[in-house]
Amino acid sequence: MTALARLKSWEGLLLALLIVIVAANLANSPYYFGIGNIVNLFQLSIEKIIVALMMTLVIVNAEIDLSVASVMGLAACMMAFLFQLGVPLPLGILAGLAAGAVAGLINGFWVAYVGLPSLAVTLAGLIGFRGVARILVEDRSIGNYPGWFNVMGQQSVLGPLTLSIVVFIILFAVVAVVLHRSAVGRLVYVIGNNQLAARYSGVRVARLKLALFAASGTVAALAGILYAARLGSVRGDLAQGFELDIITIVLLGGVSIFGGSGSIAGVGLSILVILNLRNGMGLANVTGNTQTSVIGALLIASVLVPNMAQMITNKWRGRET
Repeated sequence: MTALARLKSWEGLLLALLIVIVAANLANSPYYFGIGNIVNLFQLSIEKIIVALMMTLVIVNAEIDLSVASVMGLAACMMAFLFQLGVPLPLGILAGLAAGAVAGLINGFWVAYVGLPSLAVTLAGLIGFRGVARILVEDRSIGNYPGWFNVMGQQSVLGPLTLSIVVFIILFAVVAVVLHRSAVGRLVYVIGNNQLAARYSGVRVARLKLALFAASGTVAALAGILYAARLGSVRGDLAQGFELDIITIVLLGGVSIFGGSGSIAGVGLSILVILNLRNGMGLANVTGNTQTSVIGALLIASVLVPNMAQMITNKWRGRET
């Protein structure tokens, strides 16, 4: 662990920041620790944090996926389009998930096998997949889904937890095991640190990258369908702009934008910091634009501070030698 021991443990700093935010929220509102508020805290951003879990694997692998929000919209619009044509909703949901997987495979092919930068490829996907979504539903808002579908996003299925929160908990555990307790996770880190060395060592770099992008697209599609269930309707602009919040969560969690480092524990703390910060600002009647500015400042800090620490570390080492 470099950069001043990852800035004396980035996770430790996030934990300290979280404690300060929670204390401030408690001082501002007696309702903050209510069960309803805690569930609401997660529910209002649950789709973003579901996608952030897969984005963690992608960024640790030294790639990025800017198209996830557009894939969320594409999956929901595919489902809504087929439902309007009379296709049973379960089949429409499967088609939406398949659309997300195909979108991920398209991204992965150009990145892993053609060798194009993921930033450029997924930026094109951000535009292209959103365009397909708008073609499918045009300017309409498609709703009137069966009651069971709305229950998926709006009502509790396990105690006070909705299906979306249950999916997040399960996926968090799966990603934690894959990233930190499996051979696949070790390869994700190895490729993120040095892709060329990994390839010369016999690692099937392209195959793993393709799998990561396919998984990212599939999880984004699932999140898009859950978001549609929560809203009760689908429009072509569903989830527009979500990609920035998703990337902010991952980078604030200590995952290096250059790949090769980061932990799911840091991302988990980042999720809690951002959700509690937004919740506290909401309880204090802070406007949405101001909230976005604060989150943007956190994104800048999450990129600049570790890099500045690395520069300071390198400077000290230079003096010692």
